[in-house]
Amino acid sequence: MAMTDDANAPWLIVGLGNPGPEYAGNRHNIGFMVVDLLAERIGGKFKRAQKAQAQVVEGRLGPVGPANRRVVLAKPMSYMNLSGGPVTALRDFYKVPTAHVVAVHDELDIDYATLRLKLGGGDNGHNGLKSMTKAMGADYHRVRCGIGRPPGRMQVADFVLKDFSSTERKELDWFVDRSADAVECLVTEGLERAQSAYNS
Repeated sequence: MAMTDDANAPWLIVGLGNPGPEYAGNRHNIGFMVVDLLAERIGGKFKRAQKAQAQVVEGRLGPVGPANRRVVLAKPMSYMNLSGGPVTALRDFYKVPTAHVVAVHDELDIDYATLRLKLGGGDNGHNGLKSMTKAMGADYHRVRCGIGRPPGRMQVADFVLKDFSSTERKELDWFVDRSADAVECLVTEGLERAQSAYNS
């Protein structure tokens, strides 16, 4: 679907995670945590999307004035490894250019509570990104929330589907808050400004 990268086009901010209470506190669900906080900030409640297997909130992010942006916050309800279908359906329904899609996700190769923002690139073995890239190409933004590598010989799949440790939880609210700030900066001020402010 051809769409122009219009400055006035909405942004689609996708938190990646797995639906259901048993996954809510998992490391793999930090994307859901960040978009939940963004929804709180704009005073919206998630509701079922009309055209996709997802929950969405529509609203505006950023200061009043030219930097204020129309956004759709989304949580795919398809499970992580099938995220691409719902995200593409939402992108097409809301007429969002792919460059205005932001995936907020956990990242194993970055230390816990560290952020990196980028446009495009590989999926680094992340099933949610793999599914999104297969569905719509790689030219979307990523807000990569570091969770670190599993300790000892723990399998990656077990590690990401475990809740944050008690030590990690001491910093979790701060980390989610900072990640939400980074998304807001990306959308309202652009990638370079957000990278210089939040990449660590």
